[in-house]
Amino acid sequence: MKSITNKPQEFHRINELILTKLHESALELERYKNELTIQFSEDRDQHLAWIHEVKTPLTAMKLMIEDLPVATRKPLELEWLRIHLLLDQTLHTLRIANIEQDTVFDQFSLHPIVLKEIKELQSWCFAKNLAIDVADLEVSVLSDQKWLSFIIRQILSNAVKYSHRGDTITIYVTTDEKGHQQLHIQDTGEGIDPADLPRIFQKSFTGSMGRKQSASTGMGLYLAQNSAKKLGISIDVHSIVNQGSTFTLTFPNPNDFVTTIAK
Repeated sequence: MKSITNKPQEFHRINELILTKLHESALELERYKNELTIQFSEDRDQHLAWIHEVKTPLTAMKLMIEDLPVATRKPLELEWLRIHLLLDQTLHTLRIANIEQDTVFDQFSLHPIVLKEIKELQSWCFAKNLAIDVADLEVSVLSDQKWLSFIIRQILSNAVKYSHRGDTITIYVTTDEKGHQQLHIQDTGEGIDPADLPRIFQKSFTGSMGRKQSASTGMGLYLAQNSAKKLGISIDVHSIVNQGSTFTLTFPNPNDFVTTIAK
């Protein structure tokens, strides 16, 4: 009888011990999580500070390059642009985790945004003898100008990278059946293998075409897609190998913007 009456007490004691251990483990995990969060934040801030420090000599280098003779200047401008684009990707990789705190939504015209990005890439276009045909882009969209510029930059630089010498990149807008404005960036370059198409927005995925390009990081389209989702923009791709690709950005209307973001 003594052993029987002691069993409930023994179970209760073991149960309390288990609960105490679980509580201690939960507290330890929470402390570890907080330490990792603090460490990540400190590392992120250090990387951001480093990028901003690098931008100063990079800007000075740009000014010095502009004073050189044309024959010397052109190849150096292209290499400078590649460094600039890589730093820009790294900067937005660090910022995208907090994109909600770094966005200001407004209604604005696509025309100046697209022209600015074309100008940024003009040295690369000149080097490949590419033409960019811009249709009427005087349409208004609701978005964040800074992040939209970044998205367009990634898609446009992708079009330049995979275009053949002498090709034409066409940029135009349409309106879908629901009244959404759509921005199309169309190239006549290498195109995307059908097997690669479902994976082009995955992180670090370069695909069969990307492996031919030593400068390909597989980050541009991944960052563009993730940024676009946060802005309520959908990105669709139509591509045929050796005929080119068309990237389409569909913008939310003001009246369905909140619904689109919520999804």
